[in-house]
Amino acid sequence: MRKTLLTAIAAMAIATTFALADADVMASRYGNTTVSTDAKGAQTKVYYNADHTFTWKSGDTGGKGTWKVENGKICLTYEGTLPAGFTNPFCAPVVERKVGDNWSVGEGDNKRTVTVVKGIQ
Repeated sequence: MRKTLLTAIAAMAIATTFALADADVMASRYGNTTVSTDAKGAQTKVYYNADHTFTWKSGDTGGKGTWKVENGKICLTYEGTLPAGFTNPFCAPVVERKVGDNWSVGEGDNKRTVTVVKGIQ
């Protein structure tokens, strides 16, 4: 009986660990807008979907692609046109965010401020 109870507790602990490891750090971005602003004030808006696709727009230009999260980084692979100053694929550190969060990525001329805005903007 005691061995069965300990086995059950261990199984629950392992399941909880895997559930936390699989948490979707991008979930808050689905149905919302991620706005990235460069050092000159130009904005790029990205719309992430749960199926690992995204669309983007910057001024009159836009496009689409796919995204994946691995080893604490998000990598965006663009189809066709890329936003100015981006590489293909473009990879950056990623952590879970919520609507209203602001943070910075890059350095110097490549520094961008990023925020998650409620809804599709």
